Amino acid sequence: MEAHLLFGPSVSGLTSIYSSQIVQTALDALPGNASETLRSTYEKMLRIGGERFCAKPACMPDFDALTLELPNFTAVLHDLRGQIALCLESDDPLLISPMLLLGEPGIGKTHFARRLADLLATGYAFISMSSLTAGWVLSGASSQWRNARAGKVFEAMVQGDYANPVIVIDEIDKAGAQSDYDPLGSLYELLEFDTARRFVDEFAEVPIDCSHAIWIATANDATRIPEPILNRMNVYCIDSPDPEGARRIGRSLYRSLREGRAWGALFAPEPSTEVVESLSRLEPRAMRRALMQGFGNARLNRRGELKVEDLPELSPRKMRIGF
Repeated sequence: MEAHLLFGPSVSGLTSIYSSQIVQTALDALPGNASETLRSTYEKMLRIGGERFCAKPACMPDFDALTLELPNFTAVLHDLRGQIALCLESDDPLLISPMLLLGEPGIGKTHFARRLADLLATGYAFISMSSLTAGWVLSGASSQWRNARAGKVFEAMVQGDYANPVIVIDEIDKAGAQSDYDPLGSLYELLEFDTARRFVDEFAEVPIDCSHAIWIATANDATRIPEPILNRMNVYCIDSPDPEGARRIGRSLYRSLREGRAWGALFAPEPSTEVVESLSRLEPRAMRRALMQGFGNARLNRRGELKVEDLPELSPRKMRIGF
């Protein structure tokens, strides 16, 4: 029988993700008119130090429960089991190959990434490429530019507690290259173990070890992703759940929403068969919205049981509501 992770990861030791000596040298070399943001960045790096926990599970995470919750991600979880099994049998740190979750909107890709981060418990950073406002959001911009600052990857590594956080690049296919800057350019080195060990953010200009980061990208259209980036990731084509899988997701979401909130005690532990059947016609994100509205409608009617009439009329799964 598979053991389950119940109490979070075991810390396998401290590792240095940057050299305080190099940071101090960079700080000392700043001219008097240097960016105050850069100066304060160096000072903060020195204050918190470059050592971070490099953690891994003490035993196999509870992927069985996640498979029940998101049955259309079985293939991804199978490969993750194998990669984690390797580090459990040795003193090696947790290393997981970069992955791309590819599929239609609304099938749970982003939710899966968040749930995996919860199970691994090594930290989490979310970068949405659909809301990209600057091409340098990943890698930072030179401090010589006005209002420049460090990129999201640098922030995730320096401000986090772990050397191996889960970093989600959401909707990577929507990060179209700009005429003067490729917003995905930094991923060419970040997704390769050897080059990720000395990643240099263009703002901070000191090397950061990002080689232990766990990369998860999501996308709807692989043709809009550069081939060199696709070649650096394990690509998983995620299908919509089948009818039985959709019912399982509906039950799981009901329990998760009910158990995660104080008002959940007002409702029955399990949804009715009729409610589950109605939810199964929706994509996972639409299920979540329908349940939240349904819970509210039920309480307006002073009921502790969700009924089909409490659920809003939402488009069925074939409409591909975005997740």
